[in-house]
Amino acid sequence: MVELGTSAPPFTLQDPAGRSHSLDDASASPVVLIAFISNHCPFVKHLANEFASVSKEYASRGVATFAIMPNDVEEYPEDAPPRMTEEARERNYDFPYLFDADQRIAQAYQATCTPDFFVYGPDRTLLYRGQFDDSRPNAGSANGKDLRDALDDILADRPVTGPQKPSLGCNIKWKAGNAPST
Repeated sequence: MVELGTSAPPFTLQDPAGRSHSLDDASASPVVLIAFISNHCPFVKHLANEFASVSKEYASRGVATFAIMPNDVEEYPEDAPPRMTEEARERNYDFPYLFDADQRIAQAYQATCTPDFFVYGPDRTLLYRGQFDDSRPNAGSANGKDLRDALDDILADRPVTGPQKPSLGCNIKWKAGNAPST
């Protein structure tokens, strides 16, 4: 996992409608949540509605959320931008859902799976990287406990006290030659 304290890599990506969004769009937000998600992954499907609720709840507290879809859409067309638009509408996403077409942003963040969550503080250093919660598609209901606890700590200007367990999900579907070396 990328080390805590690492600076957020800048990005400018487009949503499916072609509008550009960047990390700088959140310059007034004290906390930024970046989630790497996809449409087809059962782990993302399991928590997508609760993720939308958490995002909405914490937006009212100043947290800016960006979701980024990094998968190879040639091999996984269900993750392509037209389907991203449908997914955002169906799930009531109130945050930018962006397409990382060349996968450079997923590489820069060292994202490994969907879902994968990163939370940055006011100085845009990494304060949390981990799972949404302990639930899985076949075990438990998604509630976002791990992410909520981290956001609460960060917004209260406290160190994140809970464990930072790596996300579990579907491997990012890298284009040929794009997979990071291990």
